[in-house]
Amino acid sequence: MSGVVNEPTGAGKRADMNSLMKGARAAQELFGTSDQARVDEAVRAMAWAIYKPEHARELAALAVEDTGLGNVPDKITKKQRKTFGTLRDLLRAKSVGIVEADRAQGIVKYAKPIGVIGAVTPSTNPGATPVNKAMMAIKGRNAIIIAPSPLGYRTTARTVEFIRAELSRIGLPADLVQIVPAPVTKELTQALMEAVDLVVITGSQDNVRRGYSSGTPAIGVGAGNVPVIIDETADLDAAAMKIAASKTFDNSTSCSSENAVVILDAVYDEAIAALERTGAYLVPPDKKPGIEATLWQGGKLNRHLIAKDAALLARAFGLPVQAEAARFLLVEETGVGRDFPLSGEKLSLVLTVYRAREFVHAKEIVRSILDYQGRGHSMGIHTKNLDRARELAAELDVVRVLVNFAHTFGNGGSFDNGLPFTLSMGCGSWQKNSISENLNYRHFLNITHLVTPIPEDRPSEEDLFGPHWAKYGR
Repeated sequence: MSGVVNEPTGAGKRADMNSLMKGARAAQELFGTSDQARVDEAVRAMAWAIYKPEHARELAALAVEDTGLGNVPDKITKKQRKTFGTLRDLLRAKSVGIVEADRAQGIVKYAKPIGVIGAVTPSTNPGATPVNKAMMAIKGRNAIIIAPSPLGYRTTARTVEFIRAELSRIGLPADLVQIVPAPVTKELTQALMEAVDLVVITGSQDNVRRGYSSGTPAIGVGAGNVPVIIDETADLDAAAMKIAASKTFDNSTSCSSENAVVILDAVYDEAIAALERTGAYLVPPDKKPGIEATLWQGGKLNRHLIAKDAALLARAFGLPVQAEAARFLLVEETGVGRDFPLSGEKLSLVLTVYRAREFVHAKEIVRSILDYQGRGHSMGIHTKNLDRARELAAELDVVRVLVNFAHTFGNGGSFDNGLPFTLSMGCGSWQKNSISENLNYRHFLNITHLVTPIPEDRPSEEDLFGPHWAKYGR
């Protein structure tokens, strides 16, 4: 297909990047003068290219076949749900011309394109993340070039093919959306980062760091390791069902999947029983060392076990046969840090369980987990006491605190909360990210400020310095 350049190496790859950039510049120049109606037509067409049931099924099957991560039914759901929700958000937003006017301040804001966006995307979502970023980029009248994970290249290439065909069908240049040539290398990804006007990275922290040091404005997002609290006021069955649905979705490929549950002692046994009713299997304590030794190899997660079915995990861990029928596994832990790998992100159907004496202790366990891994990302609580949720939001270094949600479904935007739909979660300066919110279309816009005179607003010296003079003297 056009927009996918095949194979040469070295200097030839740099030439290929120049060719992609030339096509992207030409396409963006044409599209950059479009009105809002035409922009929204383009976004709607791109969404349909992936939401279309037969396309969603094909891409889901291809992603599992290529990466071995997750499962087909949930990947279909993910593609359609995220694309549908993002389309809802984008069609409700203005991104052309005047987007805000504050007459009292004499400020009028005009939205302008950034130019060509470079998007680095992960193997966990080789279809959903590229289209999500592409829709946001096109909403800003930009072009986009995608550098996918090598593991998911075929899926991303097919995704781009569907999008390009739909853009052509409505009379827009297909080169608004392109993919770098295979095989994707660090050298080629670096060339993309240096060539574009903005780079947006979801995936390895190595790519995020290289994006920020590329000399190009960059938005990178951080790693997850989500802990959630269940307190004594929670509806235990509702909490368990939400945690189970979230933890098992796409075999726990999401960075927003629960990695630890911290349960208050007053309801610990009842909460474990509720989780077991949803299909959890509580691992015997003597099996924990074997799980740690198997799930981590050489200090890194075992790629043969992440995002796999629970039955495969149970066999690999040498668990009793009844564990093979479980939806996910519960492993009790007391420690946090490098010597306790289960306190970190697992990308698998293993949920670590902590017992807390009371709420203050639960909060400290969560703080320790986040300080070890996932600081800045998010956490959750199942409670009827909103004061506790407010306390967590005020005190913990995370961008998102979710209350009574299935975390995977709520964290990246949901139809029952106000977060923007996205597959890329900013983690603030806590993970050296430039954004502390969900990635959304506003990050793909330049803004011009028209400034006109207003009545003078100049306070007196007494107004500003008076309290200081009164307390400390002049």
